[in-house]
Amino acid sequence: MARGTLLPQLCISLCTFVLLFAYHASCFYLFDVAPQDFHKGDPLMVKVKELTSTKTHLPYSYYSLPYCHPERVVDSAETLGEVIQGELIQNSPYLFRMREPQKCKIVCRIVLDAKTAKEFKEKIEDEYRVNMILDNLPLVRGISFPDESSILYSHGFPIGFTGMYAGSKEVKYFIQNHLTFVVKYHEDPIKNLSKIVGFEIKPFSVKHEYDGIWTHAHLTTCGEPNTYGSPQEVKDRNEIIFTYDVEFEASDLKRESHSDMYLPKVGDWFWTVKSLTIVLFLSGMVAMIMLRTIYRDISKYNQLQTQEEAQEETGWKVVHGDVFRPPSNSELLCVYVGTGVQLFGTVLVTVVLAAIGILSPSNGRRLIRLMLFHWILMGPVAGYTSVRLYKKFDGTEWKRITLRTALMFPATAFAVFFLLNALVWFQGSSRAMPLGTMLLLVFLLFGISVPLAFIGGYAGFRKPAMEDPVRTRKIARQIPEQPWYKNQVLSILIGGFLPFAAVFIEFFFILVSIWYFEFHRIYSFLPIMFAILIVTCAEVSIVQCYFQLRSEDYHWWWRSYLTSASSALYLFLYAVYFLFFKTEITKPASLVLYFGYMLLLSYAFSVLTGAIGFCTCFSFTRLIYSSVKFD
Repeated sequence: MARGTLLPQLCISLCTFVLLFAYHASCFYLFDVAPQDFHKGDPLMVKVKELTSTKTHLPYSYYSLPYCHPERVVDSAETLGEVIQGELIQNSPYLFRMREPQKCKIVCRIVLDAKTAKEFKEKIEDEYRVNMILDNLPLVRGISFPDESSILYSHGFPIGFTGMYAGSKEVKYFIQNHLTFVVKYHEDPIKNLSKIVGFEIKPFSVKHEYDGIWTHAHLTTCGEPNTYGSPQEVKDRNEIIFTYDVEFEASDLKRESHSDMYLPKVGDWFWTVKSLTIVLFLSGMVAMIMLRTIYRDISKYNQLQTQEEAQEETGWKVVHGDVFRPPSNSELLCVYVGTGVQLFGTVLVTVVLAAIGILSPSNGRRLIRLMLFHWILMGPVAGYTSVRLYKKFDGTEWKRITLRTALMFPATAFAVFFLLNALVWFQGSSRAMPLGTMLLLVFLLFGISVPLAFIGGYAGFRKPAMEDPVRTRKIARQIPEQPWYKNQVLSILIGGFLPFAAVFIEFFFILVSIWYFEFHRIYSFLPIMFAILIVTCAEVSIVQCYFQLRSEDYHWWWRSYLTSASSALYLFLYAVYFLFFKTEITKPASLVLYFGYMLLLSYAFSVLTGAIGFCTCFSFTRLIYSSVKFD
């Protein structure tokens, strides 16, 4: 039996997972802020985030519009993730006191001019939404279905709306200037303390009226929602009065499970279970057929080895002297396999931590921040894997391979991100990452990730080279002419479609969560989705590799990688379909952002799935050739 295989390198990340889990247990709020305990009457400070739109995906500062503001506006990004991502969080004039309801509290009064009225109208037309947080919980708005069977929650609330009012045939713009906040809390009766578990909003457009002069005004338009009267139109020289109510509701939910109230009851899970059932059924059939076929081949070859009349070899045994011959561009293959294993470990640790509650579905962007953190710590896994495979190909320049592994993927991603960030900056969006944060990312890459990769590369180079189960001939064997249906490009494209088909329904929910800011159970079904993806990529690679070797074609190295990696092509094509048929993005800058981020996601997906397919095929090939007797 030959020593060494690449498949265990995929499992090295499991050991890292134990260390990372212990780290997160002691630093649970590195990417979040610890919830606070409040006594009755304690002040509650509402903070405002950026104005966001599903049509443009170009965020702007809350105070880019003439909203009411406190005496001094202070930026207050609270977590490492918020700093890295460039989220703009600021204080607001909305101040509550715990469990003390308020009614028709006046915030401020403004008088619009032509410029400010135009700014409000543009943001209303682009469907921008106001986002706020309280104790690091996002503000959500619930919309009931017509049959009132369930409620769909979304982040924030629209700035305003358009419509015709009072018989007018002209479309007018209205602003939502009266906010009813609903703060849900969970009380500990023993300690007499409360934790905030929900922060909801009911926005209204109210044309406020008052008695007397403004300095001693008494609003006459405050009451029940059905008595608010006319909506507040956005128009030059119009006076707008901003007001709010505060309601408190006790809840049985604890802070750890507060997101459950916002998640859909059905839908996500139905399609996930359906996909899992189909994949398990097909996997069982494929595994049974392949095991029987391979077992029959091995028995046949071992029997023929003992018979004197068996002079001619056929099938995959005949290429045993060439099957482990190094491929062309072997260094590049080593780099991508190492990077893919690093991504595998990153995704594995992240989805497991998310599934057990480290992350909250109320803020899906924290998933990206956590993955960045784990990517850096997985540097030794990448260096070790790429150098280990490189040494098997008799390579000696392990430092060059390690450096390429540490820089190729992040450098490409950083270059695309830099261009997209420049576009966002040019558009005047508040999400443009400042230069200091960009330098921080560069430091994380060169100061931490690269040295960790060299530690892993050095460890991989110190280990003995992997021994092949068979000897490689000095002269390469000629490959027989292959039929058209075994064409390399065709087999790669067909093989890549299957992993995508197994997870595309879950991918739809992920796109909805990203581009529509809606709540979904992505953290619950991500582990299942990832398991389905691993199984499908492994099966496709094994089947493709087996039939290719049976056809006496031993150029399986790159094909095993590209077969699974080509699933990213279908993922990107589906993203294009989603753009034109499921979104309302039309502005050129927004289209560039969409395609840029989807290209990055597809690139990462190809590297990940390609590494899974290659490592599985590599281990499978070593296994079957170590099970047959050779002269």
